[in-house]
Amino acid sequence: MRDDRMETYGWKPLHQAVATIFRSAGSGEREAGLVADQLVEANLRGHDSHGVGMVPRYVENVLSGDLHPNSELVVSADLGAMLVCDGQRGFGQVMGHDAMALGIERAGKTGTCIVSLRDSHHLGRIGHWAEQCAEAGLVSVHFVNVICDPLVVPFGGTTARMGTNPFTAGFPRENGAPPIVVDFATSRLAFGKVRVAHNKDEDVEPGVLLTSQGHPTTDPSVMFDDPRGALLTFGEHKGSALSLACELLGGAVSGATVQSGPPADQAILNSMFSVLIDPAHSGLGSDYAGRTESVLRWFQSENSEDLTGVRLPGDPERDTRKRRTRDGIPIDPNTMAEIHEAANRVGVTSLDLG
Repeated sequence: MRDDRMETYGWKPLHQAVATIFRSAGSGEREAGLVADQLVEANLRGHDSHGVGMVPRYVENVLSGDLHPNSELVVSADLGAMLVCDGQRGFGQVMGHDAMALGIERAGKTGTCIVSLRDSHHLGRIGHWAEQCAEAGLVSVHFVNVICDPLVVPFGGTTARMGTNPFTAGFPRENGAPPIVVDFATSRLAFGKVRVAHNKDEDVEPGVLLTSQGHPTTDPSVMFDDPRGALLTFGEHKGSALSLACELLGGAVSGATVQSGPPADQAILNSMFSVLIDPAHSGLGSDYAGRTESVLRWFQSENSEDLTGVRLPGDPERDTRKRRTRDGIPIDPNTMAEIHEAANRVGVTSLDLG
């Protein structure tokens, strides 16, 4: 799609519009605000796949009964070092926030905490939860499974069997330095990024997609055909193995729904296995900070005079956030039309987008 067909929108009007839609769909003020916070933040950071383009799917799931507004997080088991939480098919933006808050509190007392969050609706950009932990001074690692129509082909296969199963790790830093956040789907691209390309009438890069017959393609429309195409994992067998680990930790170990066949409904369910560590509590506070900065200096030492070549995880997102906060968030007409249609379905006849 040509750039001149893209419209830009200020983040504040977008946030207000998203919150309005979900209040009309039945969410309370806090829930609508948290959902809008995370979706718009994903757009600001350049991850349009996890941004406001998810609104139509969320509305569809609310109306079908597959997503339960105003659900509250339930602690199913408190094992001291591990909290097992049930997301009740509630909004992941609420379930993820509240589960991490419990884990942060527990890790602050004991030094570590494992948080198992099972059967939440879509958790959004998983890096958001690593950032929440890092803001509290905690290192965190997150393994997530995705229950939906199978989208991703295991290495050596031609037929989708798994979800996009993301992996995330976050590392806080001292003196106001931004955290290191490693966040990626185990597929070559997140499905949402394929959706964005499809709505923009753009091809994806080679090595990402297969047709339903198992042939390589760059056409994102194959993921919206019947029968559907499939995504490949990153790194061949390595990404495939990490995807399996995310499924087993996020789902099987947590007692959650697992991907063992086509799901019975259209909900996007996530379960997340998170390990939270407080370096200060363990006596490693200053040592951890110093060692971390030493590693980062060496990591970027090829550019010791001008640190612009080797970038740290999170740097591109921070640059994009500054630019989009100033200039607006670009959204293609197809995606915006879908958002207006979703708004109409819950009784919002007009959106003030400035």
